[in-house]
Amino acid sequence: MSERLQKALARAGYGSRRMLETAITEGRVSVNGSIAVLGTKIEKDDKVVFDGKPVPTEKLFEQARLVIAYHKPEGEVCTRSDPEGRPTIFDRLPKIAQGRWIAVGRLDINTSGLILLTTDGELANRLMHPSSGIDREYLVRVHGDVKEEQLQRLVDGVILDDGPARFTDIVRHPEADPDRRNQWFYVALMEGRNREVRRLWESQGLQVNRLKRVRYGCIFLPSFLKQGHFVELGQKEVDDLSKLVELPSLPVPKMTPQELKDVRRRLSKKAAPRKPTQGATKPSTSPKRPSGRGR
Repeated sequence: MSERLQKALARAGYGSRRMLETAITEGRVSVNGSIAVLGTKIEKDDKVVFDGKPVPTEKLFEQARLVIAYHKPEGEVCTRSDPEGRPTIFDRLPKIAQGRWIAVGRLDINTSGLILLTTDGELANRLMHPSSGIDREYLVRVHGDVKEEQLQRLVDGVILDDGPARFTDIVRHPEADPDRRNQWFYVALMEGRNREVRRLWESQGLQVNRLKRVRYGCIFLPSFLKQGHFVELGQKEVDDLSKLVELPSLPVPKMTPQELKDVRRRLSKKAAPRKPTQGATKPSTSPKRPSGRGR
């Protein structure tokens, strides 16, 4: 049975489908000694080389899907390496025997909360693509006098410098005091453009001084998950996430003993002191999420 090259590489964890399509276009992938092109299909007896390194056939056709939820703290970036030497979310993740972790979207350095990572590039690609209509929910603290007409405009839609944008829902936190200058809200939107949540509030002359993602699609940030830690999603959670983007169920593999050892080592290791991030706001205690809230 043949399969598109970029799809097989994505599922094996070599990157998102878009990134792999670029790699193929750049001539970085070969099949049976010939440079691959977009549209190339492979079978189990084909020999694939990516960036000069052979790709094990069993990885390309392995039917498995691993997903973890990571609680990103402020001050970390979502790239694999940073030219400025800032810590990245990948610093705390376990090494895995096959494939690599692919982040489902990003959070900017001053935003905390839920980041999903998977070994399945096709799943990551679909979850991030705007056409899938996967919503994200954030807990946000806004400084300023927030009026109902401003909230209505944010739901109706405003024009930003990169096009129209809107929140699909805004809910004032039930524990928030309307007389305070800092107000807490839950907001949801269907895409993840750069700093979109902050820019939407700024369009109303309001400033966001705390932002935390609490949900991505059907996956909520677990209340027990500490910042800088992660948790594996179980079979049901991964299946529910896959159904959102119309992907079939695949088995969720268990981490090997060596991977589990690496997990314990990384989580028990004391974090080195970090330089304060320029422009970052000092974290403060956010109100507790009301029980039973969901969509």
